[in-house]
Amino acid sequence: MSANVLLHNVAKRRLCAHVQRLSFLKTQRLSSHVDNGEQKREERESLLLCKHSSYYQTRTSRSSHFSYLKTGKKIPGSLPSIPTFCQQGNSYSISSRNTLLNISGSESNQEALPKPNTNPSVSPDPRAFQRCRLDYSNMTHDISQRSSTSDLNEALVILNKVTILKNNMGASDITSFLHKLSQIPLKDTAVVRRDPRFSMLLQYSVAIIHTFTPQQLLDILKAFVNLDLPRSHSVLASYEAEFCEQASEMNLHQLLLAADLWRCLVRNVPKYLKKLYDNVSQNLNQMSPPELVQLIYIIGESRGCPETLVKSIESLLMRHLNELKPEELGAVCLGLFKAQTSLSERAVQRLVDRSLVVVKDMSDFGIVNVMKYLRFSYLDHLPWLEAMGVEVPRRAPQMEAQGLMHIILGFSALHYRDDRVLLAVAKQLPNVINQCRSKDAAKMLWAYGSLGFLPSQCPDLYPSLTALLRERQSEFQRFPEHLLTGLLGLAFAGLFPEDLLSLALSEEFVDRACKYQELELNRDLFTLDGTVGLELPESTIPRLSLAVREEVTKQLWDFAQSEICQKLEVLEAESMLQKLLGGEMFVRKHMILPHLRSIDLEVHLDQNDQPVSVTSGSCQRELASQNWEQKPFGITITDDLLAQLTNTQKTQLEPFNKFLQQPVPQRVEPVRESLLSVGIDLTDDLLTLLTNSSKHSPHPKDSRPSVKRLAVQVTNRNHYCYRTKQLLGLHALKRRHLTLAGYRVVELPHWEWFPLLRRSQAEKLAYLHCKIFNYRDC
Repeated sequence: MSANVLLHNVAKRRLCAHVQRLSFLKTQRLSSHVDNGEQKREERESLLLCKHSSYYQTRTSRSSHFSYLKTGKKIPGSLPSIPTFCQQGNSYSISSRNTLLNISGSESNQEALPKPNTNPSVSPDPRAFQRCRLDYSNMTHDISQRSSTSDLNEALVILNKVTILKNNMGASDITSFLHKLSQIPLKDTAVVRRDPRFSMLLQYSVAIIHTFTPQQLLDILKAFVNLDLPRSHSVLASYEAEFCEQASEMNLHQLLLAADLWRCLVRNVPKYLKKLYDNVSQNLNQMSPPELVQLIYIIGESRGCPETLVKSIESLLMRHLNELKPEELGAVCLGLFKAQTSLSERAVQRLVDRSLVVVKDMSDFGIVNVMKYLRFSYLDHLPWLEAMGVEVPRRAPQMEAQGLMHIILGFSALHYRDDRVLLAVAKQLPNVINQCRSKDAAKMLWAYGSLGFLPSQCPDLYPSLTALLRERQSEFQRFPEHLLTGLLGLAFAGLFPEDLLSLALSEEFVDRACKYQELELNRDLFTLDGTVGLELPESTIPRLSLAVREEVTKQLWDFAQSEICQKLEVLEAESMLQKLLGGEMFVRKHMILPHLRSIDLEVHLDQNDQPVSVTSGSCQRELASQNWEQKPFGITITDDLLAQLTNTQKTQLEPFNKFLQQPVPQRVEPVRESLLSVGIDLTDDLLTLLTNSSKHSPHPKDSRPSVKRLAVQVTNRNHYCYRTKQLLGLHALKRRHLTLAGYRVVELPHWEWFPLLRRSQAEKLAYLHCKIFNYRDC
């Protein structure tokens, strides 16, 4: 009898357990749907915050969060099949830009990510500074110290206890269970996370969450990190709210530790961070160097620093500056760079001064971080840059592609050319080219082209990077700006890969690129379009529509009128030229080549060097039409044509006479029906115009233009490499294009013109007279 009762009770218990299991499975499925929706919202928010990336590569594995701890970079979820790398926008193309990434982060997708086909010899660790001092152990979570003291069988036993205790579990029981579960091997954590009893444990913890002490909350958060809990898990929202509630009861180390754990979970917690910053602002003067560095690290990873904290952080940083160790200095620079936080020029100068003292003990990663912050601050710290001329060639063979890219990009952004650095990086690139993303290749092409690095100086550099762009063409569907950046860099170097230019100017690509309005890619497309027109006039490369060209030209001219045209040095040059030449009609301030985004002062001289008006209606029509592209021109004189030309009436002269009034009749499109259907007087000027082609002219001297066009440029130091007379890429490209368009460039360089601004009018006029009329002697 008792045996029957016992068997009945066992069967009843099993049935209840089965029903309960089905109930939790249903709950878990519903929870996963909620999690996915919340996750997508969080990722959209985080994308707006994370606009910059470190140079290290993304490592992928079954554990996305542990990979984040090793590389410091967020791991996206399911990506299209094209790239295996996270990409960000390029801030150093002609237009500033940020890229919105379209990523998803469900747990299943994260675990299915493929590993990159790269094996860098050096893997930078953005958390390496935390091992510089023992003090960091109280405020950071070192994932490398994770121990596996339990196995999966023990974990299943613990989960079985959960089903027995149920609502009878207290705060200490739940904390203990989660701590023990987090000690299992990493490869088994997915089994635990999928177990419905684990979901039950989390639900019970939320039910009594207000009974946890701050230390218990921290222990549970550590367990979540070790268990690799997805950042989108719904339970984390409840814990974030509880941390905010108990923030006032936590000390600074606990607050910093919680912030570090949230970073380990790769979860954006703005409400908690606000509590942290409020606490810090009240106790900032009592912070030690490790606490300050960890705070700046958290600020950087959160991509933003409250304005109310900036001055206090700067003051405290200057106070502790000489106590910071090499890796801590690198971490400070990286944190400030990621947060886009500007310190005063004096503070940046001192920060880099201190870094220079310990540069030989600083890691490659630390050096790259200093270069990033110099680039952001736009500070020309000469001693540091000169030291890089020694350090980079020594370190380049051990550095990976993204580190090399940031070094070169930093030099380019600061307009500082050091051939020792450029050559060292160029020689190392073939060894790490497989590590490069399209982003890296594009930025290096831009940097080298901007600094005027010639293809002959390292024959393999440009071809290898161009070949990489071809290999990564599929990535441009998501990151069109990288293709445009790379092509502009190649154009600066005088290289024009027609297949890639055809892709960039294709209708499909242009439509896709123009959707990214915040990136202003239409301006880059406009520059490439104008470059094709002048450099490759015979090619079959597609061209932008007239509507797009006119729209961008208007945007650029509106900006130029409000900014560039109002500069003192430009206004003074315009005024003096008008006085020199005899009036306003002889000087025109405008964008001769709109695709190059800057203005010039246009002057016309006849064959006797007498000024010719450039403000007449016919001249303005010519300039508005922008007929400066290299196209075939000139018409062969035949007997039939002469017969038709001489059969004329005076009343039909007006349309063509208007055309002849243009001061520079250099290029004429072959005219067919409209010209041959009527007769006009055969004048000397018309014969000269019709035979304006060396191919058909027996006397080349007679085909010279009757008007010489001059483009007067007022340059400044930002047009040149630092402390040199070598033009940067975009401005060298403009010189070349003006020459191709038939202009003689007259430069008023800043080292000559700016000092004259304080001199007499007579001296200015004498200088300009020499430049305009006696340019061979100037």
